[in-house]
Amino acid sequence: MTRPLFFGPDKDVRVARPGGVFVLGGDEGRHAATVRRLSVGEPVDVSDGAGYRLGGIITAVGTGTIELMIDTAGQDPAPLHRLVLVQALAKGGRDEQAVEAATELGVDAVVPWHAERCIVRWRGDKAEKGRQKWVSLVAAASKQSRRSFVPGVHPVMDTTRLAAWAASVDRVVVLHEDADASLADRVDALRATGGLAAASSTAVVVGPEGGISDAELEKLRAVGAESARLGPHVLRSSSAGPAALVLLNHLLERW
Repeated sequence: MTRPLFFGPDKDVRVARPGGVFVLGGDEGRHAATVRRLSVGEPVDVSDGAGYRLGGIITAVGTGTIELMIDTAGQDPAPLHRLVLVQALAKGGRDEQAVEAATELGVDAVVPWHAERCIVRWRGDKAEKGRQKWVSLVAAASKQSRRSFVPGVHPVMDTTRLAAWAASVDRVVVLHEDADASLADRVDALRATGGLAAASSTAVVVGPEGGISDAELEKLRAVGAESARLGPHVLRSSSAGPAALVLLNHLLERW
C-alpha cells in the first residue's frame, strides 16, 4: 500500500534531509493527526507540491501536528511530455468532475475556459473565487492520488485569450465530434515524424455541453490547433477530458 501523502511548506520540505526530523503542522498536520488519526510507527510522505518528496515514519503525534523521522528525500522526475486540460465551464459541477479526474490521471495544469456556449460564467470577483475552488480541488485530488506535483490552475480565459495562450503551447488538440482524425491518429503522425523525441507540452481543449462554435474552432486553428475525435460516441464535458488524458498517457508513454 502506498503511503498517505501530505503537503508541507516548500521552504521547509526542500531543506529536509534523511536522518532529520520533520514536523508537519497547519491544516495538513491537523488532517493527519486529527482527521486521519495517524499514529506513531506509520509511514507517510510529505511533498512541497512541486515534486520534492519526503518519506518517513511518524515518531510523535501532537495536537494538530505529526513528527516524522525522514528516511528518504528527493525530487520526483517530471514527465517528458506535459499535459494540460483546457476545460470549458459547465453546469452541474461537470467541469469540477473533469478537473478532479484529470488531476488523478496526472494532468500538469488546467485552464478554465469561458467558451461562447458556456452557461456558467465567472465574472468579476467570481472569477478568482472560481479559480481558487479549482486550486483547492486539484490539491485535494493530488493528495488522494499520492501525487507530489500539484497541477497549476490558470486564470479563466475567454477564447481570444485562450488563442493567444495556445500559441505558446507545442500542441493543441481540440476535441470535436466532426474531426477527420482520431486523437490516436494525431499522436501517431507526430511519432512518425519524430515529433515526440524531445520534451513538449500538449493541451487538450474540451468544450461545453453546447459544443464549440465554428468561430472558436477557426480561431484556435489559426494558432496551430488541430481537431480530433476520441471515438464513435459523443462524451460529456465531464468525461471527454479524462478519457483523452488516459489515451495520451499511454500514447506518450507516460504510463
